[in-house]
Amino acid sequence: MMAAMNGNERQSLHDALGLRDAPSAISEPEGSPRRVMMAMSGGVDSSVAALLLCEEGFDVTGATMKLFSNADVACDAESTCCSLDDVEDAKAVCRRLGVPHYTFNFGDLFGEQVIDRFCATYVEGATPNPCIDCNRYLKFDALQRRRRELELDYVATGHYARRRFDDATGRWQLLCARDETKDQSYVLYHLTQDALSHMLFPLGDLTKSEVRDVARAHGFMNAEKAESQDICFVPDGNHVGFIARRLGLAGSGLATEAGASSPEQGIALPAAFRPGPIVDRAGKVLGTHRGLIHYTVGQRKGIGVAAPAPLYVFAKDPEANALVVGAAEDVLVSTVTVRDINLIAVERLESSRAVQVKTHYRQRPVEAVVRQTGDDELTIAFAEPQRAAAAGQAAVLYDGDLVVGGGTIAGCR
Repeated sequence: MMAAMNGNERQSLHDALGLRDAPSAISEPEGSPRRVMMAMSGGVDSSVAALLLCEEGFDVTGATMKLFSNADVACDAESTCCSLDDVEDAKAVCRRLGVPHYTFNFGDLFGEQVIDRFCATYVEGATPNPCIDCNRYLKFDALQRRRRELELDYVATGHYARRRFDDATGRWQLLCARDETKDQSYVLYHLTQDALSHMLFPLGDLTKSEVRDVARAHGFMNAEKAESQDICFVPDGNHVGFIARRLGLAGSGLATEAGASSPEQGIALPAAFRPGPIVDRAGKVLGTHRGLIHYTVGQRKGIGVAAPAPLYVFAKDPEANALVVGAAEDVLVSTVTVRDINLIAVERLESSRAVQVKTHYRQRPVEAVVRQTGDDELTIAFAEPQRAAAAGQAAVLYDGDLVVGGGTIAGCR
C-alpha cells in the first residue's frame, strides 16, 4: 500500500479540489455513505481520482470494464482504452492503493449499445457519437446497476466535470470542469437525477497538469501515459473499413480508404456504400460521391469536386443517395431540432430560455434561444447563423457553467 500524504500535501490537495467552497467536488455531508465504485480505465485520470477518494476517507472499490480485445478491432494495445493492458494497469494502481478491484466483462453490451449503434447510425446517413453512447449505456447505466448489486453508494469517474445540489430547485446540477481545456460535460448531458445523486467527479476542480503532478508525486507508472484518441475501437481512423468488416463486407471488393465503393459483381452493398450524385443546395449535380458513409456534415476536405471556393458538406440525403454541398456561406443554418432529450437543470422548459449551445465536443458555446416543442423535442434558434450540424451528434445547452441539458440532433435549417 502506498504511503499516505503528509499534512501539507493533503492540505494543498484539499485546497486544489476546492473542498471548502465547492460541494461539487468529492466532499459529502458528515455521516453520508462513503462506499464508492471507482471506474478505472487504467489511465492517469481515473488512477488519481481513486487516490483522491482514498485520501478523503472513502471506501473505494476499483472497477474496470472489459469492452473488447485488441484482436477484435485489429489494433495495438497502446491505441485504445479498456484493453487487456489497461485492465492490468488499473489492477496495478488498485494494488498500490490497497483497494479491491473488479473487472466486468461488458463486451456484449458494448457491442450492442456502442459498436452496433455506431455502424447503424452511419449506414442510416447520420453521424454517431460513440463516446456519449459508451458513457450513457456503460459507465452510467451498467456500472450503476453493478453498484447497486454490490450495495455501494456511488460510482466515481475520472471525468473532468462537477456536480452540486441546488436547494432552490431540489435538483442535482451538472457543471463544467474548472479546466476549460479538459471539460467533459458535453458527453455527460444524458445524466439523470438518480445517476447524478450517486455520482462523484473527483477531478472536477483540478487541471490536467495538476493531475499528472499528483500521479508523479505518488509514483504511478501511468503518470505519463498518453490519452486515448479518436474512437477507441477504430484507432486507425478508418471507420468505413471497420463498419465493412463488422457488417461482413470485408472481401467484397469494397474500397474503404480511397476510390469508389465498388463491390465485386453479385455482392449487394448497403445504400450508404454506393456511389451517388454530389449536388448543390439547388439540386445541380456537381459530381459523384464514393458512398455517403465516407462523409460527414461540415466536412471540407476529400469531397472530390473542383470549385472556385472551398466546398463543405451541408447534408446527406439517404433517400436520394445524394451528398449536398455548398460554399461556406451556403451551409449556414439558423435552427436545430433536437430529440431524445434529457434536461438536468429543470424538469421541463416551460418557456423560451437564453442558453449557450455546443453542437460538437470541441466547439466554443454559441448564444441561442431554446424552446421545448414537444415532450421529447427541443428547437434551438442561434443568435447568429452557424455551420450546419450533423444529425446524430449531440447538442448540449449551457447557462454559464451549468449544463441545462441536451439531446440528439435530428435536423437543421
